[in-house]
Amino acid sequence: MKRSQTGLGAIAAIMILVILAALSAAIVSFSTGQQMASAQDVLASRAWQVASAGTEGGLYKALKTAVCGTETWTSADDPVFKVTVACTSSIYNDGESVPGTARQLRVFRVVATACNGSVATCPDDAASAGAGYVERQRIAVAYCEWNGAACTGP
Repeated sequence: MKRSQTGLGAIAAIMILVILAALSAAIVSFSTGQQMASAQDVLASRAWQVASAGTEGGLYKALKTAVCGTETWTSADDPVFKVTVACTSSIYNDGESVPGTARQLRVFRVVATACNGSVATCPDDAASAGAGYVERQRIAVAYCEWNGAACTGP
């Protein structure tokens, strides 16, 4: 008496389908990760540009008006981002302008933090855990000769 064996082909087909499904899931997961990384890179570049504009605007205001402070504004070119610009200044003596008279320099430190969060200022600590949140910070330092009331030279 000979026993016939059946069903081996069905088991092999199911195994092949399971392996192909796992491979497909891995490819989709990898592709999604690559797309997220690419989107984050684009957002980071945009945030860096807004932070750069913030430092330029802060330095311009500080050197022209000698006013330092903190302000936040939304980017006109990229309204998804806002930037918080914080300016501080200090006065230092640097040699003598004429014998017996100290040459004063006013040093400005401008910190611009750009982000795409939902609160009024950057950084947005609540949104920082989200996948789409991006924040970039740029720091610039400049100085000018100071006569006690305004910048007089480089």
